[in-house]
Formats: sequence, structure tokens, C-alpha cells
Amino acid sequence: MSDGPLFESLEGLRGTGKSTIAPMLAAARRAVLVPTVPLFYQPLRREVDRRGNTEARMCFYLSALFTVTDEIRRLLAEGTSVVVESYFARCLANHQALGSSLGVRLPPSLPQPVTYQLTCGKGERGRRLAERIKPASRWDVLAEEAADRVTDAYAQFPMHHVDTTHRDPDEVLQTILSIDTQGARHRANAEPVGAHPHVFPPGALTPDVGHTRHWILRI
Repeated sequence: MSDGPLFESLEGLRGTGKSTIAPMLAAARRAVLVPTVPLFYQPLRREVDRRGNTEARMCFYLSALFTVTDEIRRLLAEGTSVVVESYFARCLANHQALGSSLGVRLPPSLPQPVTYQLTCGKGERGRRLAERIKPASRWDVLAEEAADRVTDAYAQFPMHHVDTTHRDPDEVLQTILSIDTQGARHRANAEPVGAHPHVFPPGALTPDVGHTRHWILRI
């Protein structure tokens, strides 16, 4: 296996363990845990989340993700591995499930992560959410109501599936560490999202008329 950096992302519904496992995975990989909503976005994030415009919210989170890819590229170029708690898949899957019909064209220069989708049985996930101290936002409630649609949208993206039901964080981490990522280290720096059609949801790719070198992701 190459000694190059790894870029890894955790995806999944609320309560599946992303926020618990992400820092553990970063520590195990000696990687940097990069927040996908930069600190200077946080005040505006609160304002956007108070409003009910799904397309506006989607554009805000896409902007944050595009901004943070500059930091991800820099770290990978320096030889530093990166872990993120969700990436473009979460933004696209959640807002698609919430009714957005916005067309998105992702540039072919985005770093491509090795992605792990954390899953959890409905009863166990519900218990975890009930034990959370932080109250659920309006968008959290809407996402829970659309949980099946979010899961269906996630299924369109290539990911390693990791079941966290009744498993402690160390067990989940060891499962992730045991997944073969051979070849992923050099891809983290060299193979961008959009380099291969299978990265996008089946049937979602259509040529952008007049811009034949690009594709539009219809969601």
C-alpha cells in the first residue's frame, strides 16, 4: 500500500454514530478532523437553519463544503490524512429527500473520500437520539420524517456499510479500520469526485448543453 494520505468520510442518519466515530477514526489514522462547516460560517448557519427555504439551505451547505475542500486539498498535498464527518453525499441526499429539485454541477476537481455509511437499527437509533442533550432543530425533525427517503438517496452513492447497532464505538472503529482501503491513499490526492460516472446517482448525470466537459447532477 502507498504511504500517501487517506481522505475518509463518515455518512449516515442522525444517531448512527458519526460524531462519536469521526474523532476516533482521525486519531487512529493520525489524520486531521476537518469540520465541513467552517467556523466563520456558523453565525450564518444559524440564520439559514431558522428559515424554511430548502434550496437556500442546500446552497449554503454546498458553499461551506466547497470552501472546506481548499483546506482538504492543502492537507492532502502536504501528505496529511483527512477525516470528515459527512461530505457532499449528505448534503445532496438530505436535501433531495426534503424536496429540493435544484440541479447541481460538481466540478471534477473535488477530492474523493473513502466513504463509510454508518447504519443503526431503528429502535437503537431512536434511543440514542432520545438521550441527546441538544434539542432537535426543525430541520432535524424534517430529516427524521424523511429518514427512509434519505436512506434511499444515500443508496445511490458508493460507500462501505458499517452497522453500529448494539456495538460500542471501539468495535465500530475496528470494523472501519479492517476495511481494505488499498489504493485509496493515492486516489485521495489524485482522483477527484466526478472523475468517474459511478460516483453520481444512476440516471442523474446528463450533459450540460454547451459545456460538454462538465456534467449536471439532477437531484
